[in-house]
Amino acid sequence: MTLPEHFTERMHALLRAEAEAFLTSLDQPARAGLRVNTLKCSPEAFRQLAPWPLEPVPWCASGFLLPEPARPGLHPLHRAGVYYLQEPSAMAVAAAVAPEPGDWVIDLAAAPGGKATHLASLMENRGLLVANEVTRGRVRALGENLERWGARHTVITQDSVARLAKWGAVFDRVLLDAPCSGEGMFRKSAEALSQWSNRLVESCAARQDGLLAEAAQLVRPGGVLVYSTCTFAPEEDEAVVAKFLQDTPEFRLEPLTLPGAQPGRPDWLGTTSEAKLERTARFWPHLSPGEGHFIAKLRRTDGPETRVKPAHVKPPMFAPPPRQAKLWETFVRETFAENPLINAPLTLQGDHLYALPETLPDLTGIHTLRTGLWLGTLKKNRFKPSHSLALALTPGELVGTRTLSLDPNSPEVTRYLGGDVLDAPGENGWLVVTVSGFALGWGRRSQGVVKNFYPKGLRR
Repeated sequence: MTLPEHFTERMHALLRAEAEAFLTSLDQPARAGLRVNTLKCSPEAFRQLAPWPLEPVPWCASGFLLPEPARPGLHPLHRAGVYYLQEPSAMAVAAAVAPEPGDWVIDLAAAPGGKATHLASLMENRGLLVANEVTRGRVRALGENLERWGARHTVITQDSVARLAKWGAVFDRVLLDAPCSGEGMFRKSAEALSQWSNRLVESCAARQDGLLAEAAQLVRPGGVLVYSTCTFAPEEDEAVVAKFLQDTPEFRLEPLTLPGAQPGRPDWLGTTSEAKLERTARFWPHLSPGEGHFIAKLRRTDGPETRVKPAHVKPPMFAPPPRQAKLWETFVRETFAENPLINAPLTLQGDHLYALPETLPDLTGIHTLRTGLWLGTLKKNRFKPSHSLALALTPGELVGTRTLSLDPNSPEVTRYLGGDVLDAPGENGWLVVTVSGFALGWGRRSQGVVKNFYPKGLRR
């Protein structure tokens, strides 16, 4: 790998005796990783299912390192949302956020969804997760990944942090995985390598200062703000945190204990600081099996801690009329052994029926793309279930439900993912097509033939 000269000079100056080992590591292949979806499967159970040898990621209980020849993106279990392909060091960020079930959490730069899906798992699909992405071209991947993950309690927004900050200090956990110069991704991204410059580092640091100040407005007293980057530049890491703490004294740094991480480097700033910047965490490719990452965990300390949220906001949410609600109820009764969303409030947006999270902030004026779990489409006299609903079903909820079970290595799985009809005798009506017990999508059986409802845009 040919590295920018100024980058190499800076890393020699910062790392000194370690510089050669660091620079040599950038010429080694990057390690691949996956993270198990604990909403659907335990890490222990997945190890029994996986066709590849797995090595645990030290800082993530649900993360594994993969051998180089593995191609997990082609496996049907990936289509079923049983795991997410994620760079190993990136798994440490949600672990640092450490949300609890029932929390209000916001991921301010969420695409493509690696950290957002991890947060959803840690929250056990309870509370509220707002996944925001301001860049239009990246939002689609975010929505698809959250859908495949089976996240039910999410709101997807596409707005600036400044506009979202109007909600005020109501979130228990706020994550700002800030746009950065991407030095930590040089092994994985030729684009990051080609675009790097000292000017880019400076412009990113200035932008990060503003974003972090805006993000802080969303954190309740006692709540947590996590700031992360995938760069080595101290201008974007320790310096940004030091300036924030100087300007925002109601926050303090909390120590991070992440196996494999190294402490932050306040000595690189060249000034005496009382911010305890060594409490931040750095991941280095020559010291751990992953790419470069920086993480800081900040807790707001002013005012009494409160977990009281605004009341559930109705407008502009409209409950479905009784006749249309009955179509949904009939579908549930005919398809499921038990209603998996029996307590969820419902809302109708056009002809799309959604199950809402437990509570919501006021979404008026916020560019919102999806609110809750899309259940399906209500037509004049029928209900058509969505792919989102199928993927949100856990193995436990599928017990007793009408299903068509396929083996992951069978030709029928290939045919289903390609959009073909399947021959399968049984009761007429909607059914969930599963692989190894996990939902893949919908089919509708008539006279022993299962019509394929796997989305056309996802077919092989």
